[in-house]
Amino acid sequence: MKLKNVFDNNKEWIKNKLEEDSAYFDKLGSGQNPELLFIGCSDSRVTAEELMGLGPGDVFVHRNIANMFMGTDLNAMSVVEYAVSHLKVKHVVVCGHYGCGGVKAAMQSADLGILNPWLRSIRDVYRLHNKELNAIEDEVRKYERLVELNVQEQCVNLIKTAAIQKAIRDRDLIVHGWVFDIHSGKLIDLKIDFEKILDEIREIYHLD
Repeated sequence: MKLKNVFDNNKEWIKNKLEEDSAYFDKLGSGQNPELLFIGCSDSRVTAEELMGLGPGDVFVHRNIANMFMGTDLNAMSVVEYAVSHLKVKHVVVCGHYGCGGVKAAMQSADLGILNPWLRSIRDVYRLHNKELNAIEDEVRKYERLVELNVQEQCVNLIKTAAIQKAIRDRDLIVHGWVFDIHSGKLIDLKIDFEKILDEIREIYHLD
């Protein structure tokens, strides 16, 4: 990709959109009403809208290294609050992907500087599930399983928050954990039983 081509590509994109629908940008400028909040990885190979076959206005997107959601991250918390409380999204998805560099880095013992505190949360996921992970002999599968478990734990972090719990209670918001298989292009629903997980942590995190 040559950076100088970006604006030429933009002109061509505008032309194509207007040929499809002369009012396309009028509609786009009138506001947004997405039904889905997508929390994904910043990896340049993993887009949000494209892999779901969706377009502008369909998805509210937050991306960071290894698709993390932490209650101390004001950026992520603000995204969730806005999407859930103001845009009234119906679904919240945490989507990881196989081949995730952030998860792989967390499995290493190297000092990665400023990345250390960020990756520590993934290492905590490994600590929580070390018996299952240590029983997996195949290193590739172990790595993939940690990707899946990281998605699960970020979803758990989501359902601990007030905004998510209120939306689940008041309007049946649904939280989903997915993985994108970067080798096949498939989206995989991990089918995590969040009601069971919420029941297990309800004593500490449940709101009246």
